[in-house]
Amino acid sequence: MNVHSSKYQCTECGKCFDDNHHLAIHRRIHSGEKPFECSVCCKRFTAAENLTVHSRIHSGEKPYKCRMCSKAFSRRENLHSHMRVHTGDKRYKCSLCNKSFTRSDNLQMHKRQVHSNRRPHECPYCGKLFKMNEHLKLHVRIHTGAKPYSCRHCSERFRRPDQLKTHLLKSHNEGTWLTCNICPMKFSRIAHLKQHLLRHNNIKSYICNICPKRFCSVYELKRHQVVHSDFRPFCCGLCGRGFKRKRCVVSHFKKCSDNLIFLNV
Repeated sequence: MNVHSSKYQCTECGKCFDDNHHLAIHRRIHSGEKPFECSVCCKRFTAAENLTVHSRIHSGEKPYKCRMCSKAFSRRENLHSHMRVHTGDKRYKCSLCNKSFTRSDNLQMHKRQVHSNRRPHECPYCGKLFKMNEHLKLHVRIHTGAKPYSCRHCSERFRRPDQLKTHLLKSHNEGTWLTCNICPMKFSRIAHLKQHLLRHNNIKSYICNICPKRFCSVYELKRHQVVHSDFRPFCCGLCGRGFKRKRCVVSHFKKCSDNLIFLNV
């Protein structure tokens, strides 16, 4: 009710706020002002609260702990979403394949990645197209060499937060391994464990649009779809021959280099 009766209204979009402080933060969206800068990666934010949450990526701080398992989170919203895993609440259903999700953003991501072929985000360096802006940002770091996520135990730096998490777990034993309840395999990421469990249950939700083959994950489907195209992204540095798969070019390169040594002799 304070919001509706508030006198603090944005002159740009008409949105109302219960105090002048929140209105001032909101105005920065229109002005583009970002006065709060991260001291580690120089990323800037409109509000101090956003900087505080972001800084936990570098510090590893996770103050929001699940009371039902050992998992902890840097943001309160992520904890609330995680709790639905324990309660079984998957309120967001895909209208195209009936798959359910605990969060609405996961549902939207699923629709863009699985059910849409639109790739509106283009890399300014190589022209590669992406379905999501987040994927483009990660890809651009390959060209720029930016590694904003640093390990607090050693000098290693990483392009992505999940790479830092895996490094902390494997190299410094910081974190918790995710173990399969069917076999002894361990994983550093929940996404990898979920894909692994699909193979145990023989659940193949992803269908090739060219042939009737089915797969457990988007990654497996994408690898298979290369078979139907003429795209050969892997090239031999000695003879220039192109290959569809990395393992094929590695095998070829060994033979190609051996032949080159033999000819020179």
